Amino acid sequence: MRPFTLPPSVPLAFGPGRVAELGSLVTEALGAKQRLLLAVDPFATQSGLADAIAEALASDGHESSRFSDIASDPKAAQIDACARLARDVGATAVLAVGGGSALDVGKLAAAVAAETAPTEAYALMARPLPAGTLPIITLPTTSGTGAEVTQTCVFSLADGTKAWAWGQELMPRLAVLDPEVTASLPPALTAATGVDALVHAIESMTNRNAHPLSDPPALQAIALVRRWLPAAVADGQNIEARGHLQIAACLAGSAIALNGCAVAHAIGHALGTLGRVHHGRAVGLSLRAALAGNAAASPARHALVAEAFGLERAGRSDAALAAALPAAYDAFLRQVGLEISLADDGLAAGDVPRLVAECQSDENQPMLDSTCRPLPQSDLTALCHEMLTAR
Repeated sequence: MRPFTLPPSVPLAFGPGRVAELGSLVTEALGAKQRLLLAVDPFATQSGLADAIAEALASDGHESSRFSDIASDPKAAQIDACARLARDVGATAVLAVGGGSALDVGKLAAAVAAETAPTEAYALMARPLPAGTLPIITLPTTSGTGAEVTQTCVFSLADGTKAWAWGQELMPRLAVLDPEVTASLPPALTAATGVDALVHAIESMTNRNAHPLSDPPALQAIALVRRWLPAAVADGQNIEARGHLQIAACLAGSAIALNGCAVAHAIGHALGTLGRVHHGRAVGLSLRAALAGNAAASPARHALVAEAFGLERAGRSDAALAAALPAAYDAFLRQVGLEISLADDGLAAGDVPRLVAECQSDENQPMLDSTCRPLPQSDLTALCHEMLTAR
């Protein structure tokens, strides 16, 4: 069994109403009179959340500036612009607010602001992150990526290729989890982000890096998403469900920080590059295609996942329990309303060769290699075909 080292943990402030306490939370974490750059996505701006945050910070003597040019699957150029603004306003810290894209922009901008090299220079860590990272605080408005507690950031290069950077420099000083800020997330995005957390937890449990010491957060995340995501999709104002999903996303993020991902993320990232499919939906559909083969190759680990997902052991062997998981997972995706077909996204069987090639790119191949079974090109082609033709 491989050596196992726990990474530094991120302090958490959890509960309804935490946004109103941001001023004192920042003071406690970083000290008085900070000059914060708010990296906020359009949702946080349009909903008035960014204004409420600025007011809460000002009430405790903190100044703030705002960067909001953040899109889904952010470009490196957006991170460069955020870092420039951080330097221009003399920011002493960055508060990243929004979904995974906003958190990644804020985190990486806080790191690269210490130098003037472009963000693309740090893709796949071709260049070490600079010393002197600005302190990072995260406030997620979705429950999926777990980026609020990880040391990884995903972004797109100018040509659309997905890349990422990682390192201790990207670990937040504090993550603020307020379920009330997720209550207005539409059902489709609630489902996609919740499925993202679920896939993180399942892949952490079942890839080649899986370790018993990292099982507890992953298994708890699986159980929480299975129980509470349908309720949040049905009633976005269910704050209890929203809170449990925030916890699940945080736990799942901690799990992938320990073990990484596998084939679902390799295909999912490739799908995002080719078709701009929402990340959570992309990895959810990718796992749907891969799950039967994965479960057959690693029945003991998938049996643990199945039990956390609510399947009864009832005298069944690991192999039998694992074999029941793909159908239960498919039914769950349909229950929460995740769109299975990619036809409306402009993708079809004819795109299989391009998708396979993208899966085998330098940035995605390591996740294929971490999968619990070998994936020769013929198997990968079959998985991509199954996903692109699913209905």
